[in-house]
Amino acid sequence: MKRLNKCCEKKTVRGDDEKKIIINRISRIEGQLAGIKRMVQNDVYCNDILIQLSAVENSVKSLSNHILEKHLYSCVMKDLENGKLEVIDELIALFKKFNK
Repeated sequence: MKRLNKCCEKKTVRGDDEKKIIINRISRIEGQLAGIKRMVQNDVYCNDILIQLSAVENSVKSLSNHILEKHLYSCVMKDLENGKLEVIDELIALFKKFNK
């Protein structure tokens, strides 16, 4: 397998609307985590905290899937159109990380 690109050697230019969508979702996740932190500080029952942690996990997965879909339709498609087949190795490594 070829050496994969390190983080930050490539960039993805996103439009303002897409950035706003992603930032808003991250802000919601941060709010959820802050709420869980307060729950722990206030000795809330474990079951209730676990339910909220599950909600955060689902929010993160949903955001990951959103970014993955955009990545496939933009970055990956562009690389394949330009004959940069090494993007397939990058995708395989990405899917392996997703499935851990």
